[in-house]
Amino acid sequence: MPLTDSLRDDILASVPSLRAFAISLSGNGDRADDLVQETLLRALANIDSFQVGSNLPAWLFTILRNLFRSDYRKRRREVEDADGSYANTLKTQPAQNAHLEFEEFRTALEKLPQDQREALILVGASGFSYEDAATICGCAVGTIKSRVNRARSKLSALLYVDGAEDFGPDDTVRAVIGGSGG
Repeated sequence: MPLTDSLRDDILASVPSLRAFAISLSGNGDRADDLVQETLLRALANIDSFQVGSNLPAWLFTILRNLFRSDYRKRRREVEDADGSYANTLKTQPAQNAHLEFEEFRTALEKLPQDQREALILVGASGFSYEDAATICGCAVGTIKSRVNRARSKLSALLYVDGAEDFGPDDTVRAVIGGSGG
């Protein structure tokens, strides 16, 4: 299938969501930008394998997820400042509580198993339905529902939250662990 203007526009419209997902996976904005760029390059190089009428964002998210996992397998043998002691010397503590809460949330999110974190981000933050998330992750819908439930429970425990309903609608944590997943 040739790259039409409409398809190009749809791909470009997916970039912010792809970047958000990449940041959640890698925890690093620069690495996320690289992942998104590589995702777009691979998508364009393999545009002929995209089936018209199928879910373009799910196809792009699958490419991104596979790239991240491949890269993760390569990088897991590399060890640089494994305990973060050097990196901590370069940081200044933030003065705003919202930033501290977000860092606490991000740290808790990173403690979740990879499969649960992916499912939670796809359903809770990216707004994918359970069915679309299952397609992206290559597993059953029930598996995604279970992963999201376990991730929400563990995240609530890590953050010492009695229930997600304790958060207001504008809270960062509510934005990720909330959502119905449709």
